[in-house]
Amino acid sequence: MSEARRETQAVWVNRWLGGVLVLCFALIPLAGWLGPLAFAPIMAGIGLMCLPALRVEEGDRPLALALTVAVIWAVGSTLWSPFEIKDPWTSNPAKLVSQALLYWAAYCAVARLEAPALRRAMSVFMWGVSALSVLIIAEAVTGAALYQWVRQAIGDPIRPDLAVRNTAQGVFVLAVLWGPAALAAFRLGWWQLSVLMAAAILAGGFGLAADAPVLALVAAGLAGAAVWFWPKLAPRVLAAAAGLLFLLTPLAVWAAREQGIYGRIQEMVSLSWSMRMDYWSFAIDWIGDKPLRGWGLDASRMFGPGIKLHPHNGPLQIWLELGVIGVAAAVILWAGLFLKLERRTPDLGASAGAAAAVSYLTFATVSFGVWQEWWLALGALAVLAAASVQRLAPRAAEAGRRQTAVRSPSTSPRLSE
Repeated sequence: MSEARRETQAVWVNRWLGGVLVLCFALIPLAGWLGPLAFAPIMAGIGLMCLPALRVEEGDRPLALALTVAVIWAVGSTLWSPFEIKDPWTSNPAKLVSQALLYWAAYCAVARLEAPALRRAMSVFMWGVSALSVLIIAEAVTGAALYQWVRQAIGDPIRPDLAVRNTAQGVFVLAVLWGPAALAAFRLGWWQLSVLMAAAILAGGFGLAADAPVLALVAAGLAGAAVWFWPKLAPRVLAAAAGLLFLLTPLAVWAAREQGIYGRIQEMVSLSWSMRMDYWSFAIDWIGDKPLRGWGLDASRMFGPGIKLHPHNGPLQIWLELGVIGVAAAVILWAGLFLKLERRTPDLGASAGAAAAVSYLTFATVSFGVWQEWWLALGALAVLAAASVQRLAPRAAEAGRRQTAVRSPSTSPRLSE
């Protein structure tokens, strides 16, 4: 293949990947508001369209290895899991393999994008998250009236309390994407939108009874600030903290229960938190029965009524289902993500990545099941956004480069005369 043809091909691939990311980010407000379950097919489609970019760079090999081990062990654990798979092609093992491949391809696409395509994609991302913020604020003020109107219009009415619960999921989406989106707003010259996004999380947290996003917003802000002030130390501390979280959560729950602290806390918290604590207590008892290899993928579904679907705690679910090997893979994966944010000097991109990671980890610890498709898809989307915003140049730097590019043709002839 000639050099010119390779260059032309590279241009078209870059345009294609840029358009794919624009499409991905443009769908954020609708999916986040009407139904986060849509993130699963969206990210699967994005990954398929990004397959030409698939590769494993040297710096990403530890993460790729940890991810591969985790998927292989999870799939293999179905051999002893009490959960019976009815359809192998739509089961979690098949989904995990395809998700790992497709989401990694989408991640690789970000590294291929040139500055103009990246800037367009991040502009769409910023406005998409802003639109979701406006919708969340409107629903928080009106009690999800707009969502109820849409459901009524399509002939599928819903009770007001269920409408509030459904729209509250959008607050979780917003909290995970807030860090990268806020930085994109700063670098694109629309810093006011970052305030709108934070306000939407607070409004949704209080107006839609979603307290976990408010907690995540505080944790994400503290993590982002720490990475800014201590660019080398803070990512290492976060990596160690994530590792200890996965390793020691069962021990922490057991110790608190043995000391009587657990029961006292459970009496003081709300019903939803008390139910979570019940799940956690049941989980550590079953973890103690098979701590090495775990009970197998999706085994949590078989421990009712003590546990409903999953323990609502990522570390405990991985301990329960995948045992020590699964936990080790999770520790390496999360530690590796935080260590990739280590810098020699303060970097807002690293801060935004830390904020997204801490938000996601917060929810994974208290809310969602590890294998929920839309939840894994949202995590992949957050990685795409964080990786993209780290490569996005501030508006002033971009303007300076354009000015230099404009001056250079007129300067060259004068020098040659």
